[in-house]
Amino acid sequence: MTNRIFNIVGWLGTAAVVAAVGIRFFLPSKDQYAYYLAWAGLVLILAYMLSQWREIAKMFSRRQARYGTLMAASILIVLGILVAINYIGRKQNKRWDLTANKQFSLSDQSRNILAKLDAPLQMLVFQKETDMQPFRDRLREYEYGSKQIKTDYIDPDKKPEAAQQNQVQQYGTIVLKYKDRTERITANTEQDVTNAIIKVVTGAQRKVLFTQGHGEKDITSADRDGYNGVSEALKRENYTIDKLVLAQTSAVPEGTAVVIVAGPKNDFLAPEVDALKKYLEGGGKLLLELDPPDRPDAPALPNLVALAHDWGIDAGNNIVIDVSGMGKLFGASEAVPVAMNYPSHPITERFNVMTVFPLTRSVSPVSGGVNGHTAQEFVQTSDASWAESDIKGFYTQHQASADESKGDKKGPVGIGAAVSAPVGGAQPPSPTDKAPKPETRVVVLGDSDFASNSTLGFQGNKDLFMNTVGWLSQQENLISVRAKEADDRRLTMTSAQQANMNWLALLGLPGVVFAMGIYTWWRRR
Repeated sequence: MTNRIFNIVGWLGTAAVVAAVGIRFFLPSKDQYAYYLAWAGLVLILAYMLSQWREIAKMFSRRQARYGTLMAASILIVLGILVAINYIGRKQNKRWDLTANKQFSLSDQSRNILAKLDAPLQMLVFQKETDMQPFRDRLREYEYGSKQIKTDYIDPDKKPEAAQQNQVQQYGTIVLKYKDRTERITANTEQDVTNAIIKVVTGAQRKVLFTQGHGEKDITSADRDGYNGVSEALKRENYTIDKLVLAQTSAVPEGTAVVIVAGPKNDFLAPEVDALKKYLEGGGKLLLELDPPDRPDAPALPNLVALAHDWGIDAGNNIVIDVSGMGKLFGASEAVPVAMNYPSHPITERFNVMTVFPLTRSVSPVSGGVNGHTAQEFVQTSDASWAESDIKGFYTQHQASADESKGDKKGPVGIGAAVSAPVGGAQPPSPTDKAPKPETRVVVLGDSDFASNSTLGFQGNKDLFMNTVGWLSQQENLISVRAKEADDRRLTMTSAQQANMNWLALLGLPGVVFAMGIYTWWRRR
């Protein structure tokens, strides 16, 4: 009678386990019941096995049973190892991107932004279910980069109320929600997604003003020497762009994050310099891009050079010549130095790409500092360069050679320097402070053409300019190497080359195989 009861218990336990598995796979909404059924079934099966311990022990005393048990144990061990590997792989996964342009990896900037998220960031993707895969492939990289990212994929045709609630007007819309802010985009490229994250995380837009009236670069011009390229890049990273004519306003407007003086041809008037000084005294941020003279009789810029000197930066009256031969790789002359040396500074942290500077002057810290301001170089040319002080001879004779006795400075030559100072004598910001304390920051570069439309796309030029503005505006999370467009790696052939490839495929390769067969047959004779 007892054996019969335990047999029923065993069958009930088996049925409970089978029911739990069925619920788990076919009724996931009732998953909580599967959990209890599985445990109840295991307990009942264990009770049945304990009641049959004599029969089980007798069975295992036979040699065939021992071999079968050893085999079963081996199978269980292998399964356990596979389960353990799978579990570890899900919890601690590591991936490698072996593509040439790292198209399946996030850029340094994207990873930097994700690493500094201090609250959950929700991404809602509104797209047809059949067209959702490209979004999954892209956003999976962001989920992998931060545990703060949560992504939901919604078909607006199936859930129109969700689309209406999030003000979605078209397919392919990504809605980003961070704290109490919301941002929407209708593209899934890394540049678009990362820029949207920057906007929703940083919140308020920062105003960047470009001075005008002295022959500076035009932020609306699409010409080779125009600046509309960097203007659009700044807008994508949540800056607002406008022009500033100090001769009319007599002061820098309040709320200005950065003032940029991009390649003036003529010097600033004394009242304009005074307006910049007053702006800096209140914690302003200034970028001076001071080109060298582009002709022997070009006007000097003594007032702007003096302003840079007040902040411990010396803008030399010279032209940097580079005879390393790097410029010849892209058809440039010795007057277009290529920089690959970046002394330690937040602007060039982890920066290891080339930058090119068409016609630049030297920029270096003043020895000992000025007014307590000690600057740092962050861009240098190669050892095979120098700062040519004989500007008139360079333009009239079209040749130059390093001569330290005439004031030339041998390379490496600094062409960019930066300095910062706390506002009003306050203590410098502590690394433990979450909110950055206001600082005055000044950057001087010896060239403005490096960020013009003609050279902005060269290697690291765009990143260097954007990193400079990011450091000036105290947005250190924007300092990094940004996402690059995917390379066009298609093979383009002429009609003759295509014909040759066709003949090679139709006759060449089969002919080689046929000849090898004939040769093998002849050897075996």
